[in-house]
Amino acid sequence: MSIKHFLQFSDFSLKEFEYLIARASLIKRKFKHYEPHHTLIDRTLVMVFDKSSTRTRLSFEAGMHQLGGAAIYLPTRDSQLGRGEPVEDAGQVMSRMCDILMVRTFGQEIIERFAEYSRVPVINGLTNEHHPCQVLADVFTFIEHRGEIRGKQVAWVGDANNMLYSWLQAARLFGFHLRVSTPRAYPLDLQLVGDNDCYTLFDDPAEACAGAHLVNTDVWTSMGYEAENEARLKAFDGWIIDQAKMQRAAADALFMHCLPAHRGEEVAAEVIDGPQSVVWDEAENRLHVQKALLEYLVRGEMA
Repeated sequence: MSIKHFLQFSDFSLKEFEYLIARASLIKRKFKHYEPHHTLIDRTLVMVFDKSSTRTRLSFEAGMHQLGGAAIYLPTRDSQLGRGEPVEDAGQVMSRMCDILMVRTFGQEIIERFAEYSRVPVINGLTNEHHPCQVLADVFTFIEHRGEIRGKQVAWVGDANNMLYSWLQAARLFGFHLRVSTPRAYPLDLQLVGDNDCYTLFDDPAEACAGAHLVNTDVWTSMGYEAENEARLKAFDGWIIDQAKMQRAAADALFMHCLPAHRGEEVAAEVIDGPQSVVWDEAENRLHVQKALLEYLVRGEMA
């Protein structure tokens, strides 16, 4: 059998995402009604962590247990990877002892090497370039609250980071438009954007929010870029999502943030804690969409 990996958002077709969203909705409904959904009994997930995590670890670990399987947390410092074992060797060994791998690491090329040598599906739990699981949860959350996302306007205000590149891929697949505003010193990497015309760039972050059905941001300094924090705080001055920017958006606009958030930096407290914010639903939905993803990658489509 050919192995299906989820290394970036564009690895799946729209039809596959539509299945996953419907499946996640079913799984969430059963979870809320205390109905068992044990489709991965006797299956094991290995979670390899180069970077620290709260939501990624909790959602994958709890999700695998709730599906009837087992999850093994493996930080690289506690494995031979931390002592220089080649990724290619680790991928071969780990994939002979489990049914699916989730890797949270730095460069995208690391997870691609894992996948190349793995005998089981590999999921991207986050890399410097892409964060597909988070954007899958975000799209699911928007659909849950507002219905169809096709044709909508989504604002991204802040850093040109892994979240933005996954949102760009999602825009192309789902047929919505991304309104992007990043400081000039931190522009889009056009190599990561590729052949994509589903976005518009704005110098003014408030203008990017104008008419948006969803306003999205993230921290200004992602993991691995801490040395740039002081320079970034200066460069991103004015890119905070505050009430004034939300008032430029559509009347029923939602606000999302993948968390953790820094109130008073990239988002004002009145926004993230206000009535338009769905960040807690967004965080919870990581659990449900990832259960659907785990199930699909191990067992394929299920009735």
